[in-house]
Amino acid sequence: MTDTPPCPAISRGELPGPAISRGELARHTTAVLNRGNSRNPDVLLVEFGGRRFVVKDFAPRDAWVRTSIGRWITAREVRALRALDGLPSVPRFLGSIDPLAFAVEYRPGRRMSRKLAGRVPPEFLGRLEAALREMHRRGVAHLDLRHRSNVMVGEDGEPILIDFGSALTFRPGSFLARWLLPLLGQIDFAAVEKWRRRLSPSSSDSGPDRTR
Repeated sequence: MTDTPPCPAISRGELPGPAISRGELARHTTAVLNRGNSRNPDVLLVEFGGRRFVVKDFAPRDAWVRTSIGRWITAREVRALRALDGLPSVPRFLGSIDPLAFAVEYRPGRRMSRKLAGRVPPEFLGRLEAALREMHRRGVAHLDLRHRSNVMVGEDGEPILIDFGSALTFRPGSFLARWLLPLLGQIDFAAVEKWRRRLSPSSSDSGPDRTR
């Protein structure tokens, strides 16, 4: 995400609700953090009422995407974010704008990269692992944490997990959670091992990071 001056955190009651028109949303968009491709949402930085938050929006995509996977992926991500409410490493879900768009707390940070080797706090990876354990306890497997843009180092040095569009969410304690989460969780923890290698001080001299 881009660096911007700090703004007060948005509270749940201050999110523009469904009555906010698309035109108003466009007028209050201050930056496009990521322009989605044909099957992915745009990620927008929005400032409204002196507050900043992030909106993920499938509305600019083609009709077949809007009426199919756009709604499905949006609902899946919202479900995961609701399950993770209050987890410090996950930006707070602030509300749905419509079936194609929702808003989350703006959490600036640096995306994971070999360039951060030796620059993150020593306890970073331990806290990342703790966040994953709590995420799994709540029934959510992220499944795409190897992608360097989905794990960030916050301005306070804490891990930030974003983009739950690939996540699977189960009812904690259910049969599927007991059976599948230990297996799916291995995918998430394998990503931690990738970042452990990338963040070792010696890795900064081994060339550019061209992998996800």
